Amino acid sequence: MATVKFMGNPVTTWGNLPEAGTEAPAFALTAQDLSEISLHDLRGKRVVLNIFPSIDTDVCAASVRRFNKEVAEMPDTVVLCVSEDLPFAGGRFCAANGIENVRTASGFRSDFGRTYGVEITDGPLRGLYCRALVVLDAEGKVIGTSLCDEITEEPDYDFAKSLLK
Repeated sequence: MATVKFMGNPVTTWGNLPEAGTEAPAFALTAQDLSEISLHDLRGKRVVLNIFPSIDTDVCAASVRRFNKEVAEMPDTVVLCVSEDLPFAGGRFCAANGIENVRTASGFRSDFGRTYGVEITDGPLRGLYCRALVVLDAEGKVIGTSLCDEITEEPDYDFAKSLLK
């Protein structure tokens, strides 16, 4: 269990992020078209899991826009923006904002939040995900993670980019 803050107030997560050097836990998320996205589908590409509460918040939306720009400079890399939002919300947001370089994925039918230790267990965001980054190599091994201390702040983009150089 990890403790982070939401608007300065402590909240806890279901568990902890996977450790660097370990195999990333398998997952099955839902794409915008309701198809399944699994870790297996992403093998051969480096992966940034940009995890957040909801694309319908300013900070989460900003992270998707920023990674959309950044991923163009990261060869053989997929940025998967993961939340509990319905898949349609990700599709709507990407279409309205010209987002083409990242993919959105929903955990609404998945145990992703508990498996990756990002599901919030208390407070007003209970059941949603905290803000975190999990960076994987092309074989699916965790090369680094970053848990945002304050959910209302953007993730550390430079951290993810430094791991992918």
